Amino acid sequence: MTTESPRWFKSSYSSNGGNCIEVAANLAVAHNVVPVRDSKVPSSPVLGFTAGSFTSFVAGVKAGEFGAV
Repeated sequence: MTTESPRWFKSSYSSNGGNCIEVAANLAVAHNVVPVRDSKVPSSPVLGFTAGSFTSFVAGVKAGEFGAV
């Protein structure tokens, strides 16, 4: 059995040093999970979302369903 490690990345829009998250989308297909963590504190707790839930969330953000930030 192989254990795949998360490959963390954050958006290119997050270079301002503000409130950013990192995601490890490389686990979505094989494990149906998208881990998310605070980019400023890599040792912080990791939240795991199903790939479908995360895809729906991103689509909602792009559609403006959560208002402007």
